[in-house]
Amino acid sequence: MHQVLSAVYGGETLVPEGSGPAGLLSFVIPAYNEVECIAEFHAQLTAVLSQLDRSAEIIYIDDGSTDGTSALLDSVAATDARVVVAHMRRNYGKSAALDLGFRMAAGAIVFTLDADLQDDPVEIPRFLAALDAGSDVVSGWKKLRHDPIDKTLPSLVFNWFTRKVSGLELHDFNSGFKAYRREALADLRLYGELHRYIPVLLHWEGFKVGEIDVAHRPRFAGKSKFGARRLLNGAFDLMTVILTSKFRSRPLHFFGYIAVVLGALGGLGLAYLFVLSFFEIDPLRPRPMLYASITMIFTSVILIATGLLGELVKSLGPDSADYRLRSIVRPAAERKDP
Repeated sequence: MHQVLSAVYGGETLVPEGSGPAGLLSFVIPAYNEVECIAEFHAQLTAVLSQLDRSAEIIYIDDGSTDGTSALLDSVAATDARVVVAHMRRNYGKSAALDLGFRMAAGAIVFTLDADLQDDPVEIPRFLAALDAGSDVVSGWKKLRHDPIDKTLPSLVFNWFTRKVSGLELHDFNSGFKAYRREALADLRLYGELHRYIPVLLHWEGFKVGEIDVAHRPRFAGKSKFGARRLLNGAFDLMTVILTSKFRSRPLHFFGYIAVVLGALGGLGLAYLFVLSFFEIDPLRPRPMLYASITMIFTSVILIATGLLGELVKSLGPDSADYRLRSIVRPAAERKDP
């Protein structure tokens, strides 16, 4: 029997870990105003699933669609017992949709695909093979991309910059076609537009992130839901990722690095002006360098204070571990036979 959920986005895990049958595959499909694509997408996905010897659940997240997508998804659920539909009350964005889908998924392996038919479900067995080869996360790389230049050019810049900052050598961070082992998603929480950085977040948590090149198709119908502002949003979200992940347990380091650079530049500027004045080469007087140097020094002091406040908040907060265990192996003498 299918299930239709009218979802109020929250923070709880909706499906207990291990509640699904062994070998279950979960497919989390965000959809926003894709009424022209849903039927064909579902037909292609189920055609591939029919060739796999695995049980599956298909979770469609209707992210506040207004074009008939909601009713169409309900009709799909009425004819396919594997389908679950979650209707968001409004358009919350892709990160919220994925976060909800991950909380609902019961499978040992969780896939994400976009519903616009640019991702080809025929690639699913290759993702499973990559996971079997040892990866915890496998990201699709749209090596030959069928998108206009106003999407491909910003993506090139975004991917290059993210590689340099994160140290993770992926070609395509923002691909919606990914596969995850369930344990990689256990503590992942998405908001804003953090879906762009899922591989980075999991890489920094110690999970092995792999990549395969996948077929990318021209858009079947409709239009992209992402505008040019995504590049700026992506830069802000990257700073969020860095602060809340890499520097979560040491906020003073994050603000301190910036403060040291600004303080050093400001100090060099003032030292230069002092030397000019001391040797009577050029008397100290109001000038842009003087104002800039003083501003940088004051800013560095403010950043150090902010970092110290962050350390104080961290010390007063809940006592949560800043690490994750892969496993514990006990000596044979300590084991108890069942």
